[in-house]
Amino acid sequence: MDTPNNIINSFSKHLFWDVDKKEIDINKHARYIINSVLQYGFYKDWEILLQQYKLKKIVAVSIRNKWLDKKTASFIALISNTPIKEFQCYITKQSNPQHWNF
Repeated sequence: MDTPNNIINSFSKHLFWDVDKKEIDINKHARYIINSVLQYGFYKDWEILLQQYKLKKIVAVSIRNKWLDKKTASFIALISNTPIKEFQCYITKQSNPQHWNF
């Protein structure tokens, strides 16, 4: 079985460049890990994330992320069969319309 440190080290190096990997707790810092992988990870990182946290946990974290990009939110919504309107990033974007593009 993988130790928590081995799991963190199996992710791409660029995901956690700003923190000491030895200090990351996979349970306590799940939200940070999930958000980092969803925003900046590769497919290999997604596979590790899915294996570690399961889809239900990833969806729960993703729904609360206000700054999740449109593609990622759509992907999570599609594979989990969750309406996109439940995602906080969708609600936030609707509340802050952009200027018209001329």
